[in-house]
Amino acid sequence: GPRRLYTLLMKRTCTVGVHTIGPDHPLVVIAGPCTLESKHLGLEVGKRVLDACAGLGLPYIFKASFDKANRSSLSGQRGPGLERGLEELAAIKDELGVPITTDVHTPEQCAQVAEVVDLLQIPAFLSRQTDLLVAAGEAAAARGGAVNVKKGQFLAPAEMQGAVGKVRGSGC
Repeated sequence: GPRRLYTLLMKRTCTVGVHTIGPDHPLVVIAGPCTLESKHLGLEVGKRVLDACAGLGLPYIFKASFDKANRSSLSGQRGPGLERGLEELAAIKDELGVPITTDVHTPEQCAQVAEVVDLLQIPAFLSRQTDLLVAAGEAAAARGGAVNVKKGQFLAPAEMQGAVGKVRGSGC
């Protein structure tokens, strides 16, 4: 049940860049602009969050999406796309000196994105997609990274055990 899953997950650790996430480690802040509107904005937000985290003694992972595919309107801003987005994320990672994460939406994106980011993130609305979870797990494992699967609002916490199992079964 939910308590068993929570206990199982709380005993595990993973490494994201220079940070260890798990029991006996400080809370890690994952934050940034929802969509990577520009490298300049990403750096500005990232620097402010990094400074706030440093003042609190908390590790920081920068997060922004190169493509927000779940917009409510067809005309909604989605981001710079895969190629330019990865270039900008790599530049932000280098300049800030922090690990980074971004969403992946298709299995085909996973290996290329894992070359740049430290933590692949699965959006909540894709949290049960087997092919995506397996590709993300394989790509992260090959690069020494990790996968963050956001819990879909339609799922009870215990139902995430399947998604976690798919990623772990892929070697991550």
